[in-house]
Amino acid sequence: MRPWEDKIRKVTPYVPGEQPKIKDIIKLNTNENPYPPAPGVAKKLANLDVNAFTKYPDPNVSDLVNAIASFYGLDASQVFVGVGSDDVIAQSFMTFFNSDKPIMFPDITYSFYDVWAKLFNIPYETKPLNDSFEICASDYYGENGGIIFPNPNAPTGVAVSLSFIEDILKHNKDVIVIIDEAYVDFGTKSAMSLINHYDNLLVVQTFSKSRSAAGLRIGYACGNPELIAALNAVKQSYNSYTMNYPSIVLGVEIVNDRPYFEKCCKQVVDTREKTKEALSELGFTFPDSKTNFIFATHPKYDAKEIFEYLRNNNIIVRHFNAPRIDNYLRISIGTDAQMNRLIDVIKEYISKKKA
Repeated sequence: MRPWEDKIRKVTPYVPGEQPKIKDIIKLNTNENPYPPAPGVAKKLANLDVNAFTKYPDPNVSDLVNAIASFYGLDASQVFVGVGSDDVIAQSFMTFFNSDKPIMFPDITYSFYDVWAKLFNIPYETKPLNDSFEICASDYYGENGGIIFPNPNAPTGVAVSLSFIEDILKHNKDVIVIIDEAYVDFGTKSAMSLINHYDNLLVVQTFSKSRSAAGLRIGYACGNPELIAALNAVKQSYNSYTMNYPSIVLGVEIVNDRPYFEKCCKQVVDTREKTKEALSELGFTFPDSKTNFIFATHPKYDAKEIFEYLRNNNIIVRHFNAPRIDNYLRISIGTDAQMNRLIDVIKEYISKKKA
């Protein structure tokens, strides 16, 4: 080994969902929205001031911060914007999880959490979900350096109530509690309504799912002004200009079109419920998803084998080769036509297995 090699930080990185280049593939593996962003986005994009590209974007992202604040009835001082919710959460780890005590999160959850903890040398403990893939509140009552979990959880799709979150907050008044709400718009209540009641609560959301803008990389956090000021201080300490000009302009347009946002969410939910029925009829079981995906298993058939069969038929879903969930498939919700095709191919697979 060369002398400098042992000084390099070595981490096992998060593995994102595959982004295939195959033509005509049905992509149901990364929980993107199958519908386009708000109609006004195309017009805004066509009329972008190209001369603005010669200047640095607004480091305070003021227009987008104000739009998000208005959407939720908050003050601009309660909103932080970053380059996707991954960026926001990573900065939150650096800002708030600064203790010798371990942070806590579920054992089956978003797999970036332990990557960040290791990257930033933050001690952590995982708390096991129960047999129904539910988070147990009492597991988070002990002394800790902070708490984070998604609601609804991923990849299980299981949601908790606001009273559950309040219980966690009441037992953890001395640390920051982060609720990662990437999927909240598809079937459960946001903890945004609790922000003004708990000064240690940070709620993180994204444009990548319900707002059909994964490619713009916009995420945001809402909390009390002191938390947001601390996040901004960390951001300004390593990169003042994180949000690019097009994302700011188009992001404002997306936030301002509430009717379209609500319509798309309803379409996804309606398709999800129909897909649940179809999968149930085929013998699959799954937690009651409140997200834009279904976490499904079949008692008779191997998930990895189904995954491969679907892939050979130009349908990609997500399979996790991990303890307790290696016989599950996470199936993103696409259009009705895409989900009908998925069901047809699964029927074909089952028919061949029975033959």
